[in-house]
Amino acid sequence: MRLITIIVLFFLFPSHIGISDIGYNIIPKKETEPVEVVTLTVYSTNVGETDSTPHLTASGFKIDLNNPGKHKIIAVSRDLKRKWKFNTRVRIINAGGYNGIYTVKDLMNKRYRKRIDILVNNNRKPIKLTGIKVIKLKE
Repeated sequence: MRLITIIVLFFLFPSHIGISDIGYNIIPKKETEPVEVVTLTVYSTNVGETDSTPHLTASGFKIDLNNPGKHKIIAVSRDLKRKWKFNTRVRIINAGGYNGIYTVKDLMNKRYRKRIDILVNNNRKPIKLTGIKVIKLKE
């Protein structure tokens, strides 16, 4: 009975026995700047979603056209480009399956503001999410 009580307490109150961080914080917290709240969309290398060179980003990075999503690349609107230069790593939060760490390698059309665009594989459906949090990571 005592063992069962200890096991139940272990799972209910892990911070009281010093293990609260085990397995919960997989992504390191290396924030250096405040959170930026943006609109998130996705793009692929399909004709009509890119310029005339779908295999190259604005930074000159060559995309694997067979699996573009593996690169974990984002394009940023030009107002955000002033804050996040090419090759800046950022963490995206509140985006469900799109949460994670990405690298800024591309630019969006100048008509967009406060927006990021995640490069995905060609078979993904278009989405638009608002209220997404983005944090610049330490270099």
